[in-house]
Amino acid sequence: MTADPNCIFCKIVAGAIPAKKAYEDDEILAFHDINPWAPVHILIVPKRHIASMEDITDAHAGLLGRMMALSPRLMRELGVTNGFRHVINTGADGRQEVPHLHLHVMGGPRPWARG
Repeated sequence: MTADPNCIFCKIVAGAIPAKKAYEDDEILAFHDINPWAPVHILIVPKRHIASMEDITDAHAGLLGRMMALSPRLMRELGVTNGFRHVINTGADGRQEVPHLHLHVMGGPRPWARG
């Protein structure tokens, strides 16, 4: 597994920074966003450092599919029953703040703080 020692999400994956985990396996970690935009807001990240969607190739299709397929299960487990939203920000113009691929999954009763 590759990691960037300067990446906050790699540090979370390594356990060096605490996070409220929602799911973990060998390839994926899901945790609650510390600055949520919605009543339920989790981030699903690959454990391997991938900077952004710009770095994705066909070889990552299985990983991305697993990340997307995991999200409905986690939303159900977290009590979201009336829909949710997926967001992947990519690059500076896409407003990506952390240079580690991450899928935002947000749900819960509206109105939300943002989004």
